[in-house]
Amino acid sequence: MARIAWREVGVGLVVPAVVIAVWQLVAQKGWVNPQVLPSPLAVVTKWIEYLLPLQARDPAAQSWLAWALSGELIHDSLGSLYRVVVGFLIGGGLALPIGLAMGASARVYAWLNPLVQLLRPIPPIAYIPLSILWFGLGNPPAVFLIALGAFFPVLMNTIAGVRHVDGIYLRAARNLGASGLTLFVRVILPAAVPYILSGVRIGIGTAFIVVIVSEMIAVNNGLGFRILEAREYFWSDKIIAGMITIGMIGLAIDIIMNRINNYLLRWHRGLEN
Repeated sequence: MARIAWREVGVGLVVPAVVIAVWQLVAQKGWVNPQVLPSPLAVVTKWIEYLLPLQARDPAAQSWLAWALSGELIHDSLGSLYRVVVGFLIGGGLALPIGLAMGASARVYAWLNPLVQLLRPIPPIAYIPLSILWFGLGNPPAVFLIALGAFFPVLMNTIAGVRHVDGIYLRAARNLGASGLTLFVRVILPAAVPYILSGVRIGIGTAFIVVIVSEMIAVNNGLGFRILEAREYFWSDKIIAGMITIGMIGLAIDIIMNRINNYLLRWHRGLEN
């Protein structure tokens, strides 16, 4: 299993390696203005500068760890992650019970579905002017936009999961005398978990998209803010460094979510420890 996993990782690195090699060749040959597309080496150099602390204010008065974590990139990444986590918890936390109620009750679905279908196509970015009017500047409007972005993927997948439970399971549980609550907790909810986790995965991805946009508008730190700042000064190497950081964080979160899914759905996918 370990050999197969490493083989898959190696295969997955082939295309990025080719892209980086072609990128470096184009930059070295001078076929593209370095102000527009800097070389991978320049981007890595800027990424390291972005990661390291700007200065050691008082190395003797603080621990090495505190000094190392004072880098601009660390602060921006932590700021973006904080907004993503808070916004996703709010949006997903509201979407889950509403989705379960809409999926399990035809009456609740009839009441709420028209409103959901009206609001769902509106992108969170369209709420930026209202979010600033309602919440001002800083974290609150960014968290509001992220919560909106995470809400609908979790909601729609939860509804789909509950409404697509196999009727055989429901009839079998009723024949065995299961009450309504037991049927929901022991049959419907477990059967909907794969859909819910898919919605969570999509919602986190959407939250990352929204956080970058919101940070360009409403806050004065974070990866989105730093990319916008770099654009103002034509620091294309720092722009790409910030983009790569976003990709790395997103990849790490996706890997973690995939591991969680595999663990929670062992019974569903036939996986074993």
